[in-house]
Amino acid sequence: MEPISATAFSTVHSSAAAGGVKEASKVRQPEDKAQDSPLKAVKDEYIPEERPEPSGRYWVGKNENGQPRIYFDDPERNEGAKDPGKRVSDSRGESCTCDTGRVDREIEKLKRKQEELGQQLSTETDDARIKDLEKKLAQVEQELSQKDNDTYRRQHAVFS
Repeated sequence: MEPISATAFSTVHSSAAAGGVKEASKVRQPEDKAQDSPLKAVKDEYIPEERPEPSGRYWVGKNENGQPRIYFDDPERNEGAKDPGKRVSDSRGESCTCDTGRVDREIEKLKRKQEELGQQLSTETDDARIKDLEKKLAQVEQELSQKDNDTYRRQHAVFS
């Protein structure tokens, strides 16, 4: 095999370019130069969008407690509201308030009853009366465990 001379290579190369065949190899940078300049780190950028005009649509979402809730994008909503799902007062100045006072009083009443039954039980000497007081105390403790939690308070709150 004979080595190809530079003139033979240039004539083959130029004839391939003249024939319309695209050159397969591209010009590459030397490896030393690529190592000298460090690459810039690629970063994501957050570009906020303007809030779209309210369209009057309904959608299902989850509230802050993870419960399903229906949201409404009201075109006539109060412009001061940032989130269409939050409740704000309407144009007439009406608003909704939540009152858990009745439920709290009921729970306090049960706690006082539990304390009284405990004191009576500690001073009682009659076996029949002790069994009756233990049964009442167990009922009060069970009712208290069902009612003394946030879920019960939310379900039995009074909205006005």
